[in-house]
Amino acid sequence: MPFPLELWLVHPDPAVCETLLARFTGLPHVSVQTCRFENLPPHDCFVTAANSFGMMTAGIDAAVVAFHGERLMKRVQDRILDEYLGEQPIGTALVVETGTPGYPFVVHAPTMRVPGSIEGTDKIYAATFAALTAIYRHNVTSAQKITTVAFPAMGAGFGGVEKSEAGRQMAAAYRNFLEPPHRFDWDMVARRQKQICYDGDRQVVRG
Repeated sequence: MPFPLELWLVHPDPAVCETLLARFTGLPHVSVQTCRFENLPPHDCFVTAANSFGMMTAGIDAAVVAFHGERLMKRVQDRILDEYLGEQPIGTALVVETGTPGYPFVVHAPTMRVPGSIEGTDKIYAATFAALTAIYRHNVTSAQKITTVAFPAMGAGFGGVEKSEAGRQMAAAYRNFLEPPHRFDWDMVARRQKQICYDGDRQVVRG
């Protein structure tokens, strides 16, 4: 079983926070922080809805770099060069130390190769699940555990995904993180695929 986490959904607009939170109904330890990134209280880890090249120069990524310093972007890019030969695939995530007291880690989890629309894809799910599993692996091996994780509305900025759909995919990833399968069969695969691709009976992710 994964280590327990406290998830914060972060956005300055209260209506957006409520839209995101509504998608997590029934899932434990989820709350909202109605503020900008730079006004967040201390937390263990912030997840960036990033691009594959670690270019953290716009949107919330730029706020993260302004808060932690340019050294953070260099650490992210050095890891991408070393571990992914210069291009981090969507569906992977890096836990990166910040060196900032009270805010020790950032997870770099690309939702897109380069900035642009990801509407109609499952890339928010893939990035969110990658972030959660990277945190799980970190907690297995590291003495400094991550327990409080802050997420923005993944893919809802440059990615152009509607806020409720972003929240739906993020919640699906969190649910699957909390409820991993104990065996594999095609019924399980089909259930998970439908959960990711459908909002109720309406297909919202293109096959």
